Formats: sequence, structure tokens, C-alpha cells
Amino acid sequence: PPAVAVTGEYRQEIEDRDPMKTTNHGSTAIAWQDAGHGEPALLCLPGWCCEQTVFADFVRLAAPHRRTLTLDWRGHGASAAADAEFGLDGLLEDALAVIEASGVTQVVPVASSHAGWVAIELRRRLGERVPALVLIDWLVMEPPSAFFGALNGLRDAQAWQDTRDLLLAMWLPEGVSPALAQQIRAQTGRHDASMWARAAHSIAAAYRAFGTPMRALSELPDPPPVLHLASRGAPVEALREQQVFASVHPWFTVHRLAARSHFPMLEAPAATAAEVEGFLQRVQGWESVDLGCA
Repeated sequence: PPAVAVTGEYRQEIEDRDPMKTTNHGSTAIAWQDAGHGEPALLCLPGWCCEQTVFADFVRLAAPHRRTLTLDWRGHGASAAADAEFGLDGLLEDALAVIEASGVTQVVPVASSHAGWVAIELRRRLGERVPALVLIDWLVMEPPSAFFGALNGLRDAQAWQDTRDLLLAMWLPEGVSPALAQQIRAQTGRHDASMWARAAHSIAAAYRAFGTPMRALSELPDPPPVLHLASRGAPVEALREQQVFASVHPWFTVHRLAARSHFPMLEAPAATAAEVEGFLQRVQGWESVDLGCA
């Protein structure tokens, strides 16, 4: 594959883990990593304007017990810049390319925020090859009106930076460790106005096309088991609404993690890994694995 241009700092960050691989999708090189053994594999999907390193500590805990794949979307991290405009379909192509290159038969997406749309599409496309989904801190029910206002702000050339900074303040509330805040701000700061606008456009288009994630999941021919891991920062009303939904849709489970930020897999990786493993054991009866997590 063609060489992938990345900053020295980011290259060191990812190569401290397993060696980085690249897979070509057309003329675009997608960077990914492969750790651990066994199936179904976990496929960690970062949110827009974030890189695979948001899952680094989660992978460190999960990979000794399960094969775990991570990737950088096109135009993100160690992956090459896209040679054309892209949205959800492009991200789906990236994920499918990594699945194919890995040779994995079954895969469970572990999706951060709006990467959940990719997870749903993977189930729609691959069926039983995707036996379950894990969603992390996502607006799975009807979003508040302010949410769409923020998406509009991200598409405004004059307002996008202020809007991004406001979102970061919400995602990294007071009390979050300075190290976590610094890492997330460094990642998101690597992306310019065009990427944030692209993200906002794609996210808004998904809600217009499918309604809510819960509606999209409900309309699948055979919804798989789904775990939503919400952070402590999620509104209590939204959590209750999901619990009501779960009471009449047994394939859906919601659990609130003891994490304050929008990135529980990075803030509380042990708890996140334990919940994911426990979920997989419950829904499929796979071999019990003790991660040693509280």
C-alpha cells in the first residue's frame, strides 16, 4: 500500500501497540491494527474527528481475551486523505475493507457515538456475521433541538470553532482528568473546518434518513442484541426513556457507566471492557472470560 503520512507523535502513539497495517480501498489507504485472537472479533469504531487511539486502553484490556480490530477512518489519523467527498457510505466502506482484510468471519462493532450508524449498517449488510452491537454514549433516542443547532454551527465557516469548543466543554465536563481532556482536545484539534462540516452533514443526514438509532435498529429484519453504554453525563430522562424501550424490546440493553465524559472507553476502560465482555457472555453464551475489572 502507499505510504501513509502521519505526524511523528501520532505514529509513535499507535506503533507503541501492535504494528500498524494498511488496507487499500480504491486509492485510499486505511490504517488499522489487529490484536489478540479468536472470534467473534471486536471492531472498534471511533467517532467522527477522533482516531483509533481513543480505544487504546480498552484494546489493552480486551485483546488478551478476544481478537480486537481498530481503524482510522479515511482522512483521520494514520489513514490517507480521501480522494473524494464522503459521508456514512465512505465510513462503511472503510469498515468493510478492514473486515475483509482481517479475514474475520464474525465481528461485533464497538462504536463510539455516531459511528453507531456504521455499526447498524454493518448488521444490515452482513447479517449474522454481526451477531451483536455495542454502542458507546450515543443519542439513540430523539435528540434535543439544540443538537441540530450544533450541527448547523459546525457547518458554518464563521461559527464552527466556537461550536466545536462548546461541544468539547460538554463532552469533557469539570472533574475529568487533565490528561484525558488534553488527549481528546489534541485529537479533535487535528481536524479542520471541512472535516467537522462533513461530520455534521453526515450525522444530520442519518437522522433525516432513519429517524433515531432506536428506530433504525427496530426496523432491521432481525435486530441483534444491542448494548448501549451511556456515561454518567447522559441526561437521566434519556436513560429512563431507554430503560422503558428496553422493557418492551428484549434485544436492547442500556447500562450507565461511572464515567463523566463522552469517552468512557478512554476514561474508564476497565469498566467498559468488563461490560462488553459480560454482555457478550450473556447474549451468546460464549466462553466466560474474567478481565479482572471492577
